[in-house]
Amino acid sequence: MQESPAVQELSAHVCAEIDGWVARFPPGRQRSAVIGALHAVQHDNGYLTQALMEAVARYLGLPAIQVFEVASFYSMFESSPVGRHSISVCTNISCMLCGGEQILAHLEKRLGISVGESTPDGRIYLKKEEECLAACTGAPMMMVDHRFHENLTLARVDEILDSLE
Repeated sequence: MQESPAVQELSAHVCAEIDGWVARFPPGRQRSAVIGALHAVQHDNGYLTQALMEAVARYLGLPAIQVFEVASFYSMFESSPVGRHSISVCTNISCMLCGGEQILAHLEKRLGISVGESTPDGRIYLKKEEECLAACTGAPMMMVDHRFHENLTLARVDEILDSLE
């Protein structure tokens, strides 16, 4: 029999954030707050562990599987340690035609990592290629810590990298 993971509690700050999300929905609809809750936990911890997802489920009064389903479905959630800053580069058709693949190659060379890896100092995580980030009119683009950067040039990419702590 496998031991269950250690019970992990949520910080008071995270609980307050989750309470804010729960309050946005009618009573009994706390499942609607799962995405917001997972964002809060990931921001606090850096990534989602099984114990933290179980803590979210307990806090919301939901079966753990409902939280696991959300965490595993959306690409914005990480279940293993990654760099402090997350970079996603769009390489779909609009961005590809405007230089998205060159942006990605430049990032890999400059950071010394491949897609799906973090820099050795833990500063930057280069996420798996995104199918589309829904900013086609601003191609090529990338998302850094969930903020869009559009109409990129290699020089602008370097400025963005240099601004990250």
